[in-house]
Amino acid sequence: MLISIIITLVILGLILYLVDMLPIDGGIKRIIHVVAIIAAIIYVLRAFGVITGI
Repeated sequence: MLISIIITLVILGLILYLVDMLPIDGGIKRIIHVVAIIAAIIYVLRAFGVITGI
């Protein structure tokens, strides 16, 4: 379980890094980062059983 969480977070970091490389508006990048971070927090909380049903 812990390894899958780490792998998922590394992949998320790679995706966020690649988004930074794209020539798009800074506001759109910020929205993508916020959505990705919120999704990662929800994923980690669900993986540890802190929240259920979302």
